[in-house]
Amino acid sequence: MSATSEYVIRRGPYPELTLPAVLVGYGLGILIALSIGYASLMLGFSIEGSELAAILGFAILRGLMGRSSIIENNINQTIASAVNGASSGMMFSIPALFILGTTDFNPVVMVFACIAGGVLGIAFIIPLRKQMIDFERLTYPGGVAVATILKSPGAGTRKALYLVAGALVSAVVHFLSQSFGVEDLHLGEMIGMPDYMNGVWYISLMTIGVAFIAGKGGVFFIVGGFLCYWVLAPIMSFMGILPTAETLDAAGQSMSEYLRLQLFRPVGIGMLIGGAITGIVLALPLIITAIKSMQTASKLKTSGSSDEMPIKLLYMAIAGAAILLFIIAIYSTHEMGWFRGSMMALLGTIWIWMAGVVLSECIGRTNWSPLSGMTLIAVTILIVISSGLGDHAAMISSLLVGAAACVAMSQATDLMMDLKTGYLVGATPKRQQIAQFAATWLGPIVVMALIFILHHAYIMGSDRLPAPQGTALASVIQGILGGDVPVQKYAAGAGLGAALSATGIGGLGILVGLGFYLPFNIVLTYTIGILLRLLSDWKMGHQWSEQYGVPAAAGLIVGEALVGVGFAVSFIIKGMGV
Repeated sequence: MSATSEYVIRRGPYPELTLPAVLVGYGLGILIALSIGYASLMLGFSIEGSELAAILGFAILRGLMGRSSIIENNINQTIASAVNGASSGMMFSIPALFILGTTDFNPVVMVFACIAGGVLGIAFIIPLRKQMIDFERLTYPGGVAVATILKSPGAGTRKALYLVAGALVSAVVHFLSQSFGVEDLHLGEMIGMPDYMNGVWYISLMTIGVAFIAGKGGVFFIVGGFLCYWVLAPIMSFMGILPTAETLDAAGQSMSEYLRLQLFRPVGIGMLIGGAITGIVLALPLIITAIKSMQTASKLKTSGSSDEMPIKLLYMAIAGAAILLFIIAIYSTHEMGWFRGSMMALLGTIWIWMAGVVLSECIGRTNWSPLSGMTLIAVTILIVISSGLGDHAAMISSLLVGAAACVAMSQATDLMMDLKTGYLVGATPKRQQIAQFAATWLGPIVVMALIFILHHAYIMGSDRLPAPQGTALASVIQGILGGDVPVQKYAAGAGLGAALSATGIGGLGILVGLGFYLPFNIVLTYTIGILLRLLSDWKMGHQWSEQYGVPAAAGLIVGEALVGVGFAVSFIIKGMGV
């Protein structure tokens, strides 16, 4: 040791639940919720934000502020991911109202409903922490991945640099694309590809980034798209059953629009529904295990532990949130009576409790969460209860309580993954639980504002903003309320989605269904990201992909999403004549 070396002596506990960690968590949570929420509406599925928050947390807490406590950064990522937890919950449910043309609901009431749902989801799941994490030792792969980042401060700082670099590149590319109005690359037309094969690539580094992070799991998504346009469409052309150019011109449609809107999109929606329901059926063994976990946890005396939140406070949180949900359900529409409103609130509370446990068990064992399926079932039951109110009132009230349930389920699974991370890095569970509660209010506000901004700029359910999960939910609601829907195509898709999901591969029916549903230009660009990840894993190794490729890919998502939201805001301002 040199004479100039000095020892740094620490006294007392490491910093954990601190004001810097909370504020940085809020800031990163808003950033991640905007980015992942935007990506969810584009691609139909969400990605976990905890790793992103942990990487950026190192850049700010350690790089800029000189704070080196990994459990403090763990609080940061807990808060940030809690803010983002509203993203997947709300993006899978609320867009259905816009797609159905029901935009006159009260957004403030919806926000409070989602906050109440989030509090319920957290309060219900906390008593199961010891059983699921300490005793059953469920894997929670996402939580393990974040713990690995937190245990490697130097690697985390380097990853932050790659993430920022990726964000800058993606932001510049998307800014130029939007500024010059060039959103697609028509390579198929250049090489003489037939129209029905739709050889158009969407110019989107965000799409490539999402695909790179998904890796092998995203292969099934692109299989659905290629099956539609490069297998089924050529077969139909060979058989002479595709419409002629004259017919399409008379209808004002291109061949690609006809194939997607008239054939593949309805089948894809059916596949999303069938795959989601089958996923729930396949989860029945986990449901039984989850019930046993609840029974075992109820026998454990955890309330006296200083590491856990007092059980009385959890009871108070549950009671307060349930009462708020009850009041919101009653006053959601003028037609709602006390009895029907109380039934909806009671059902929503019970469903939040059961579904939160089931999803936490699923994601802990398989890293796959049938969130869309549980939301679909909940909203279906709520629609049946409220069907006597009239279509308009039924849609608003059922989706209001359904969105609350969806956010609750998302928060429950997010907290359990974060608690697994904390378990591995030596964090205090009670402080993480407090942090999760402290962030629950912010996400619904941010996401609701984002939904309105994007809808006013791009229109929810359009090619520019497909919102596949919201469209699937809207189609179910239309079917229940007697709307005009292509029942045969939905039924065929539901059967195919169910059969694919029955193979036991988590979410297979949903992933292939998304390939059917989404515009093929998105699928083609997504393919680039998948090929880059497979090539990277093969040539450079999986470790290299995780250390360098994934952070840069996450940056591609953040950069394009923020520019996209910025352009949406500018469109609205210009439209207002400001």
